Amino acid sequence: MQTNTRLGILLMTATTFVFAMQDGISRHLASEYNVMMVVMIRYWFFAAFVIAIASRKEGSIRAAAATSQPLLQTFRGVLLVAEICVMVAGFTYLGLVESHAIFAAYPLLVAALSGPILGEAVGWRRWAAIGVGFVGVLIILQPGFTVFSPAALFPVASALMFALYALLTRYAARKDSAATSFFWTGVTGAAAVTVVGVFFWEPMTAPDWAWMGLLCVTGAVGHYLLIRTYEVAEASAVQPFAYLQLVFASALGIVVFGETLRSNVAVGTAIVVAAGLFTLWRARVKG
Repeated sequence: MQTNTRLGILLMTATTFVFAMQDGISRHLASEYNVMMVVMIRYWFFAAFVIAIASRKEGSIRAAAATSQPLLQTFRGVLLVAEICVMVAGFTYLGLVESHAIFAAYPLLVAALSGPILGEAVGWRRWAAIGVGFVGVLIILQPGFTVFSPAALFPVASALMFALYALLTRYAARKDSAATSFFWTGVTGAAAVTVVGVFFWEPMTAPDWAWMGLLCVTGAVGHYLLIRTYEVAEASAVQPFAYLQLVFASALGIVVFGETLRSNVAVGTAIVVAAGLFTLWRARVKG
């Protein structure tokens, strides 16, 4: 397929918008119902979508599930669904604006951990950018100047978990196709969250079932758009535009949920995003 960077950028922009809407719906539902139940129902739909896409790409469900590293793939799937639960909990306790501001540091964590986990070389320029980015995170958190909010630990933990998930996905790609990894992500994640989530089942109102249906649809649409993005454009060209999810989600938090954008959060986020974009650029140059 011929590369179309402009189309890829448009698709990535649409992807980030849809995922931001998904975060907003998750914030609403998780404030009314248990987080585990919300994520469980969302994952049931996601698993069905994953099975359909992966089996179509590989020819059959058996072919999609074939892997020589089942323990790694299982751990990846469980790790991602746990990360989503932690992040959604962060939305309810900290809000969309500050949760995404802190979570924006995950590309820096990927760069920092790529050496010990994947054996990749990280030059001094990227290490400097990583250090500057974490200064931005400290500006957001303001430790020592205000009372540190324990709720901030949710997006911090989520960023660490997602960074590890991203690195393990790259490690798994050395032996498995993207379709196989996608299959295991959905199926093992759904199985893991169901084991726990069924114990937190609560009756939902009809309007909230409609929101839940929309949550499931946005998940499928978002991942479909993401798949299409990487089909038409190189990842290095479109990845910087993934930061738009921070912009869309923050706007949603301010307009819909009445959140505020504190000056330290704005400054810290700008530093984190700038550092993250630099590490992406350096990775592209080195590649």
